[in-house]
Amino acid sequence: MAFPRNQWYVAAYASEVGDGLLARTICGEPIVFYRTRDGKPVGLADRCVHRRYPLSASSRDGDRIVCGYHGFTYDPDGTCVAVPGQRRVPRTARVPRYTVVEQDSLIWVWIGEDGKADPAAIPRAPWLDSPDYVTVRGMEPLAARYELLVDNLLDLSHETYLHGGYIGTPEVAATPITTEVDEEAGVVYVSRRMKDAECPPFYAKSTGIQGRIDRWQDIEYHPPCLYLLHSRIAPTGVEPGPDGDDPRACHAEIVYAITPETETSTHDFWMVARDFAMDDEEVSRFLADSNRTVVLQDVEALNLLEKVIAAEPEGYQELSINIDTGGLAARRMLQRMTAQ
Repeated sequence: MAFPRNQWYVAAYASEVGDGLLARTICGEPIVFYRTRDGKPVGLADRCVHRRYPLSASSRDGDRIVCGYHGFTYDPDGTCVAVPGQRRVPRTARVPRYTVVEQDSLIWVWIGEDGKADPAAIPRAPWLDSPDYVTVRGMEPLAARYELLVDNLLDLSHETYLHGGYIGTPEVAATPITTEVDEEAGVVYVSRRMKDAECPPFYAKSTGIQGRIDRWQDIEYHPPCLYLLHSRIAPTGVEPGPDGDDPRACHAEIVYAITPETETSTHDFWMVARDFAMDDEEVSRFLADSNRTVVLQDVEALNLLEKVIAAEPEGYQELSINIDTGGLAARRMLQRMTAQ
């Protein structure tokens, strides 16, 4: 399958991985996740070596997994330590173990050659478990290739049309973007700074700001998996101080983990971290419900687009314009990463 390998991907939220056995397919590879008794997350290939039974449909015996079909028993490193009907365990009886790291309330898994895994290369999203922010989150299955979600998130002009009444206003589509590509670091930056803009309901109801706003959308895309949108909302004319202090503005860190499941399906992890109304549970519920609605609007559109692409004739050519510069840069990076 055509995915970038030797890369880190978000496999789950940290809260999803516990005593139970969590099944999740990442880049076409079925993996079972759980935590050992000391809290360490583990990822093993989700297939018993004997008759391929899913280990995620099995049971635990302490830190070990006991296959629910014939009882093959595996240590957290994937080594089989017991088989039925004999004392000798075949030397080749083991399942692949994945390198797993817990960081910023996310469970990351390395897809590729194990010896090349470097946890220091995992991009950061520190707001997600910072005491200075409150975060709501969710995950929606997407029946479309992950590249379509990358395109979607790097061109936010679609907010005006697809997400009107939630996060979209006329200014989003009307305001030009700036794009920068850091080839050495492997990051795509796309910025849209809107002055004297309409305040969409998503922010008007959550921040309490009345009237028109200055709205910043500063994107960082760290291919292949992590997307960060630094969103600043302030009354029109309110600027950050010379030292960067910005107490009169509201800040939302919108995070997406874009994790391929198969060639035509994606795990769409979404998070909204905020530094305002932090003790207001009603605001948290509103943002969680509203953002899930926005995500589902994207899911519906991209699922439809996947069907269109699957049915179109070979060689169909798209038309691209200025707003596509970020998405096109991301495509080039992903193509190089996949080829490598």
